[in-house]
Amino acid sequence: MTGQERSEEKSECVSLSPMMETVPSLPESERVCVFGTGDLGCSLGLRLLQAGYGVVFGSRRPHSSSRLPHGAQVLGHAAAAQSAHLIFIAVQREHYDFLVPLANQLKGKVLVDLSNNLRKNQYPEANAEYLQSLVPGAEVVKGFNTLSAWSLQNGPSDANRQVYICGESVEAKQVVIAVATKLGLSALDRGFLSVARELEDFPLQLFPQWRLPLRIAIGLSAAFFFYLLIRYVIYAYVTQGDDISFRIMVSLANQVCPIVSLIMLSLCYLPGVLASILQLYRGTKYRYSVMFWVTEHTVSLIRGNRTTMFDTTTAWHDDSYLSLGILGFGLYVLLGITSLPSVSNALSWREFSFVQSKLGHLTLLLCTAHTYLYGWNRFLSASTYKWYTPPGYMLCLVLPSVVLLLKLLLITPCVDRTITRIRQGWERGADQRNPKDSQPLIP
Repeated sequence: MTGQERSEEKSECVSLSPMMETVPSLPESERVCVFGTGDLGCSLGLRLLQAGYGVVFGSRRPHSSSRLPHGAQVLGHAAAAQSAHLIFIAVQREHYDFLVPLANQLKGKVLVDLSNNLRKNQYPEANAEYLQSLVPGAEVVKGFNTLSAWSLQNGPSDANRQVYICGESVEAKQVVIAVATKLGLSALDRGFLSVARELEDFPLQLFPQWRLPLRIAIGLSAAFFFYLLIRYVIYAYVTQGDDISFRIMVSLANQVCPIVSLIMLSLCYLPGVLASILQLYRGTKYRYSVMFWVTEHTVSLIRGNRTTMFDTTTAWHDDSYLSLGILGFGLYVLLGITSLPSVSNALSWREFSFVQSKLGHLTLLLCTAHTYLYGWNRFLSASTYKWYTPPGYMLCLVLPSVVLLLKLLLITPCVDRTITRIRQGWERGADQRNPKDSQPLIP
């Protein structure tokens, strides 16, 4: 074949497949392919381009794809499959059929399945397992499905950095982990492809760790609501004939919410206190009606043309009650914000521990003191105990008072020093049981 003939053949091939000219000249290890030009595919392609990869999009209509990030190439599915060793499948399961004719081009390639379902158990097998059955010659890896298009566009500063992957080939998973690391993400290998269904269920979960706390909160709220309903509304109707049922919507709710909040906060720190005590033992590892009564008292004084002497004790009580309530509420909001995954993931362990432990106990102390000041001299008043039952705020003080008292005992220097040693591995009586353990390792 002459040089002119070879030149004509080359020119003919280029004219038959003009899109091949747009394949980037980067080595295959620095080039990736994305099947799918939707929001997720475009966001992933943009993130890959920012990390220095050459990105080739595979589309059924490459000439009409105008939403792709600048710097990416777009080809037909067959040409795009030949351009890179790593291919991200950012399409839904019902559109996987186009991959069957590409079985030869995809043989030996690493396919990353990003798909999710609309509900659990929507299909008899996981999407990644179904993809593997369609293209048996490829190495399928499930991953990146827990990330949204918005989080990918947010860049490395986004708090959602952890991705889960699974697959049969260790080498294929290492390739995906390397790309995730370069994107600023933290990849966690969950094992074989049989775990894919579990990974696909992750985005469908709605606050799974909140279920038990919500049940406890709802149960406590219902219990205290009916308890206070009997003590205030029903008691007033039975004994005095007064219908104060209008207070159910505001006054009772304004008592139930703080009571349940204080008890729930105490329950957060009760396990830690009990664990410390167990380790020591083993030796090894606002009311709305308040303003109404104040206003009524003031109006009665004006009508009777009477005055009262200024009482500094009452003033200290009122101001302390309000200031502790404001500080406690502010710290309560801070605890709630730092408990959100998107915020807690951005904090270091020391910062998270300081907020949740140190400021958490301070919040519990301020809110408990606020409640004690609310009770003030009512604790010894017989009229407080309607039908011989204590008021709701008095009941809610039991648990936080116990937690704070135990915590106070545990932070004393001698006890705290012992707990720290136990948590570092020291055991009481270990030296007597095995004297060799007390000998230094280096002479």
